[in-house]
Amino acid sequence: MGRHNREGKGADQQGYEYHINYQPDWLRLVKVTRTLDSGRQSTKTLFRNPTHDRREEPSEKVRTRIVSPGQGLDMEVVVSDPYGCVYRVQVTCMIPTGDGDSEKVVYTLEDSVPPATRG
Repeated sequence: MGRHNREGKGADQQGYEYHINYQPDWLRLVKVTRTLDSGRQSTKTLFRNPTHDRREEPSEKVRTRIVSPGQGLDMEVVVSDPYGCVYRVQVTCMIPTGDGDSEKVVYTLEDSVPPATRG
């Protein structure tokens, strides 16, 4: 059984603040990808888990919540992974912009928090 979720925070390319609620034994990092005005894509690591190794096996259901009040974003991703084979999850959101349009923003959640080594 995994440990209780932890809280983290970060900021993206445009300075929007985020609150991350995550399982410390599963989530390694969250990246955010946006398309710039020039048409090029920009990817930034939004959050990196400060835990360098997992203390317990992740539970079968892994929950990650990402909230950005400035963008009106509040989403939770729940992954059922009883065999521990999910490595990456991508979620694409349409975020409203100030001019009444919307922007596609991709959030990438990655696993691979290694087991603790016994010495």
